[in-house]
Amino acid sequence: MIRGGAIGPALARRLEAGERLDDTDAVALLRSRDLLTLGRLAGQRRRTQVPGDRVTFIIDRNINYSNVCVTGCDFCAFYRSPDTEGAYVLSKDEIFAKVQETLDLGGTAVMMQGGHHPELDIAYYEDLFSSIKERFEITIHSLSPPEVLHIASLSGLTVRDTLQRLRVAGLDSLPGGGAEILVDRVRLQLAPKKARTEPWLGVMREAHLLGMSTTATMMFGNVETLEERVEHLRRIRDLQDETGGFRAFIPWTFQGGNTALEGTVEPATAVDYLTTLAVSRLYLDNVANIQASWVTQGLKVGQTALLFGANDLGSTMIEENVVAAAGVSFSVGADDLVRAIRAAGFVPAQRRTDYSIVRIFR
Repeated sequence: MIRGGAIGPALARRLEAGERLDDTDAVALLRSRDLLTLGRLAGQRRRTQVPGDRVTFIIDRNINYSNVCVTGCDFCAFYRSPDTEGAYVLSKDEIFAKVQETLDLGGTAVMMQGGHHPELDIAYYEDLFSSIKERFEITIHSLSPPEVLHIASLSGLTVRDTLQRLRVAGLDSLPGGGAEILVDRVRLQLAPKKARTEPWLGVMREAHLLGMSTTATMMFGNVETLEERVEHLRRIRDLQDETGGFRAFIPWTFQGGNTALEGTVEPATAVDYLTTLAVSRLYLDNVANIQASWVTQGLKVGQTALLFGANDLGSTMIEENVVAAAGVSFSVGADDLVRAIRAAGFVPAQRRTDYSIVRIFR
């Protein structure tokens, strides 16, 4: 990546004063080689947006209820086409066992995501979610916007009707998966059969209007330009200005192992990750929580990210299959996250998906 020089004093002063970044400023920061100054500025902004020295994490589980998908995204090593070896749909009993194990380990939520299965319409999800809620007291933070769009299309429903019915069945909130880069040039290259930018944002808008808060993500480090990373951030910021429904933003780096893109793009470095995370904190002045991605970067870099604007270390990831399918497998428990947060000079706290606190570790 070609980068520029130091961050200019005028821009630094504007950031210290809390001024809103424009796109040109954000690209200049992404190109900067002044990593320490960028980290300092992002850390200051973090303390303004999320006062205090508390850093949170959640104990939850990713349940990939199915790996069957008909979109065939080039960046994905997890999906299987229907009727091919390794394709599966978990039974309800298998899912119930995973939920129970999550609760036994102190978890408070499950994040269920799968592919675009050609036969699973809304009746499947209504039955599954209501069955979980009948048996367990747990938050269902599940279904990315592309999944919601697929379910709506398969069921002959509008997005709003789909979300309303899923909410009644037990869906509590939506994760920000499937965002990749919210620029159609990139989406057409990486995933031509998957939802475009406006439909992705449209699902989030409808969810917010229904009172369902969501998260937003950005998978970077593949075919996008720095300008397109900033365009992604702008689309998130604009919708947040409109609805206020994003509770957190999670940038993470593309993992190319075992995908159609393996060997075609240079992997994002830890410096690139920390730079992009810091710029996310500075640009997204209306999103309180910025989550570090130890799943793709490892715990040491995730810990360092707490000094670059992140205030959350994400999940213990009792189970994670999608990134692991790309050959990246970091594993930590709650004790590891508590130690890492303390070592970085912060106070660890376990949270729920809505960022309410379960326990503070003094």
